[in-house]
Amino acid sequence: MAAPDPHRPEPGPEADIGDIEADAEQTRTELGQTVEALADKLDVKKQAKEKAAGTKEQVVEKADSLRHAATDNPKRTVPTAAVVVIAALAVGIVVWRRRH
Repeated sequence: MAAPDPHRPEPGPEADIGDIEADAEQTRTELGQTVEALADKLDVKKQAKEKAAGTKEQVVEKADSLRHAATDNPKRTVPTAAVVVIAALAVGIVVWRRRH
């Protein structure tokens, strides 16, 4: 939110019409910025989208780092692939036995 400038004095009794109009315009601008900031805070749909985008970005980064960790070390890649194949076979056998 835009905070009003504490160093900006209000026009005094000796102010002319130009000073008063400039002060009113500055106040309108600050008020508009404050309303915009409040509207952004209250926009739940927008906040949810931003949160989802941030979470998606974190997941993608984590997946990339895990993929690089697996492919950069060939000694770990083979056992990992073997575990995945064995797990898939085990699931396939269980499903096959339940159907027959």
